[in-house]
Amino acid sequence: MAKQPQSKMSRALQRRENVAGYLFMLPSLIFFLGFVVIPMFICIGYSMTDATMHQKTATNFIFFENFITLFQDEVFLKGLWNTFIIVIVSVPAVCAFSLWVSSAIYKLNGPLLSAFRCIFYLPVVTGSVAVTVVWKWMYDNYTGILNSALTNMGILEKGINWLGDPKTALWCIILILFTTSVGQPIVLYVSALGNVDQTLVEAAQVDGATDLQVFWKVKWAQMMPTTLYILVITTINSFQCFALIQLLTQGGPNHATDTVMYYIYYTAFKLTEQAGHFGYANAMGVVLAIFIGLLSALQFKLAKEK
Repeated sequence: MAKQPQSKMSRALQRRENVAGYLFMLPSLIFFLGFVVIPMFICIGYSMTDATMHQKTATNFIFFENFITLFQDEVFLKGLWNTFIIVIVSVPAVCAFSLWVSSAIYKLNGPLLSAFRCIFYLPVVTGSVAVTVVWKWMYDNYTGILNSALTNMGILEKGINWLGDPKTALWCIILILFTTSVGQPIVLYVSALGNVDQTLVEAAQVDGATDLQVFWKVKWAQMMPTTLYILVITTINSFQCFALIQLLTQGGPNHATDTVMYYIYYTAFKLTEQAGHFGYANAMGVVLAIFIGLLSALQFKLAKEK
């Protein structure tokens, strides 16, 4: 009989703690519902309409017509292909380079390690406009440091129009995206290496494992959650590449650097002859979200199998 009041008190305390927890979560939940969940359903709804910027024009429900037109649109298919190239090239490169750098600097002493982390993380916190202006100057046909250095070393006979040539423009965008994406993964990998169970490492070394075997069988397995997070975040950021395109090439030359995100912006706000086809642009957004979700799910499945 003495346990009953105590049980009631513990349940009451648990309820108060739950209420307090939900109250603390409430601002984030309101933000998530108002700016993520509800707009997501609005986007899906508009993707099945012919909505435009003309408020006087009636909006008609056209079901899946936008999606059918979408996969017959050569510009969208070109942008989708460019987006996949960016993802396929940049995501593995960012992860591999970040892992290599973090492994190289992890054993450095405190101040030197902090300096390297600061150097690599600096492009992440620098404004995208400032970074783009610097790279635009580096790629300049006449005064750019890249052409100047390569011609002085005899590698090039004359300067290359890096952003104006369809053969090089997209790779220039990928290079900028790569340099601005490695900072956070390096910091995360350094932290993950610090959390590796050293007893397992020492046991593997005692058993005669090589450094490569220790890394692959012990350290890499324990860093898998961090790797999964980096893969998903880097994939999403690569799919959403927009600022670099807008500030440097506007999708040119000849749609060589068009991405799905830029084409969404261009269709919704730039196509004046169509008065801003919001419905069509929302259909692109839905397709992009599906591709991101499918690729993220594949990454989760592969990571679990590891």
